[in-house]
Amino acid sequence: MDYVSALLPPVVMAVFFIGVIRVIVKTQGGANKAKEDAAVDAALARVEGARQSSASTPKA
Repeated sequence: MDYVSALLPPVVMAVFFIGVIRVIVKTQGGANKAKEDAAVDAALARVEGARQSSASTPKA
């Protein structure tokens, strides 16, 4: 019975890991994908705009 107690934790972790991967794959895309992409694009545009404005400002 020692082998059962030795194998149980890795098997349980593998099952949970597979479940997490399935949830991640299922939630990719879908109805909210355009909204999420727009939010990421807006955040990247803000960062890029701040970087360009700080680079174009002359330093004293």
